[in-house]
Amino acid sequence: MGVDLRDLVSPEEIDMGILSGKKIAIDAFNTIYQFLSMIRQRDGTPLMNSKGEVTSHLSGIFYRNIKLLERGIQPIYVFDGKPPTFKAVSDERKKRKEQAQEKYEQALKKGDLVSARKYAQQTSKLTKEMIETSKKLLDTMGIPYVQAPSEGEAQTAHMCKRGEVWTTGSQDYDALLFGSPKVVRNLNISGRRKVPGREAFKIVNPEIIDLNKVLLNLGLDQEKLIILGILVGTDYNPGGVKGIGPKKGLELVRSKKISEIFKEFEWNFKMEPESILNWFKNPDVTDEYNISRKKPDEEQVIKFLCDENAFSVERVKSGLSKLEKPPQSNLQSFFN
Repeated sequence: MGVDLRDLVSPEEIDMGILSGKKIAIDAFNTIYQFLSMIRQRDGTPLMNSKGEVTSHLSGIFYRNIKLLERGIQPIYVFDGKPPTFKAVSDERKKRKEQAQEKYEQALKKGDLVSARKYAQQTSKLTKEMIETSKKLLDTMGIPYVQAPSEGEAQTAHMCKRGEVWTTGSQDYDALLFGSPKVVRNLNISGRRKVPGREAFKIVNPEIIDLNKVLLNLGLDQEKLIILGILVGTDYNPGGVKGIGPKKGLELVRSKKISEIFKEFEWNFKMEPESILNWFKNPDVTDEYNISRKKPDEEQVIKFLCDENAFSVERVKSGLSKLEKPPQSNLQSFFN
């Protein structure tokens, strides 16, 4: 779920063309969850192969990346590794998934497909098998991915700070706390997104968040931004400090010295706030990776998607035909 800074951060809408020729380190788990949630049948059932294995994520990876590559955008997926031992799993989040599953089943019995689909989206789970098949598809498509030692967004931020990628790609704000100079949201070529709970769509444009502008607008330095995130709530202290929302938290970090802030409230989490602060400042990351794009192995893509996962041969071949040449605007550097 990540830290919620939406009330304090004002992203700038951008044209997708600005991203052409840019390398983007994409938070893989965040993106795959989106595919699992949204790519479903009318009754909420995910796409599956003949063995009953979910393939919604494979559909999303294949078709989304074809569109990105057509536009000259160079995706690099970053997968989470082992989470820190103090990462919390919210009991409330588990409860919400269980409740959504119950409501989904009830809606199906009533024949209410609109509600069924809505609740089904809230039950999405990412399994080890889904992660492995995602990596396999990226490999056959020639799209690089990085295995982070721990948190994916910490790794994307590290790569961005080193100048190896232009931005982090994620719907969450955690990469800002890890120090990513830029974060791009809504990396979706279609430009439209379903309105939750309704049979309607809204226009959605890509958004860029510039960390320096965020700090300037909020009147904070990087350390105080992290502390603000801790007050509001992170994956290491879900829900944050009771009674402190984004605006109150901002007021507190602006007016107090860092040494005083954590003395202002009662701390009810296992991990001390100073330790969470230090983790955001010094997370586990790696420099061992290769982010060069390779040529796709069309035969293996067809074997994997069509023979093993029941995708349409015609549609897959049509998609692959668009990957035969790199974009004209970036012919020399695209495979480097």
